[in-house]
Amino acid sequence: MSLPQDPFMLMSYVNMKLRDIYASLDEFCASEGVERAEIEVKLWGAGFEYNSELNKFW
Repeated sequence: MSLPQDPFMLMSYVNMKLRDIYASLDEFCASEGVERAEIEVKLWGAGFEYNSELNKFW
């Protein structure tokens, strides 16, 4: 499955996976086979940043 291209849908999708399955963004990226920087750049452009303590984008 490919990741959503819309940044708001991507943020929702990643946060759901982080909440339900993965303990960190790095674990998510390794399992999904995506580059962390790719996700962070796309979401940063929409105003979101990753908080490792909360394990979510906000």
